[in-house]
Amino acid sequence: MAKKKGRKKSKKGNKNLQNERVRREAEPRYKNLYKEKIIKNMVDEFAYKNRMEVPKLKKIIVNVGLGEAMENPKILQSALKEITMITGRKPVVTKAKKSIANFKLREGTKIGAMVTLRKEVMYEFFERLKAIAMPRKRDFNGVSVKSFDGRGNYSLSMTEQIIFPEISYDDIEKIKGMSIQIVTSAQTDKEARSLLGYFGMPFRKTGGK
Repeated sequence: MAKKKGRKKSKKGNKNLQNERVRREAEPRYKNLYKEKIIKNMVDEFAYKNRMEVPKLKKIIVNVGLGEAMENPKILQSALKEITMITGRKPVVTKAKKSIANFKLREGTKIGAMVTLRKEVMYEFFERLKAIAMPRKRDFNGVSVKSFDGRGNYSLSMTEQIIFPEISYDDIEKIKGMSIQIVTSAQTDKEARSLLGYFGMPFRKTGGK
């Protein structure tokens, strides 16, 4: 009697959960906002001939650098856990690309964690970042208009992970900062600023740093 063939195990396993699909009852609110209002606003402002020319969000990269992880591996493990809680995606460990003798840093040493968010997860994180996390920042008075890179991408720094409600102060190993890069398809910083502005990005008035 022939034996039944068992199911083949996935080669990928659980190695990369960054882009794992999650079933949703409805599209993210910011995705609908983009399709229903922002595209029209951008066309009106920049006179695009084709709606496909309208800039859009491509991805958001969350990065935590942890130099002290070389001496205390627990800090890295706690950072991985916290980024997972904040973004809903499993981050990857970042490693030193080259050795630096002055900092006793060897190539390949684990020095941080990073996660890249796309599509629905990106929109959901962006809304939580803008509407919930940013206002919880101490003495928050908006974000700088000078943090574009000249290619339509925007970067900002958060000094404390506890601004995200998913993180409990009582459970953290230590206060950690993070950098967040918002990558867009805009050709210019002016277009990118308008795009983020229509999403409600709280830019400080011109003249502020």
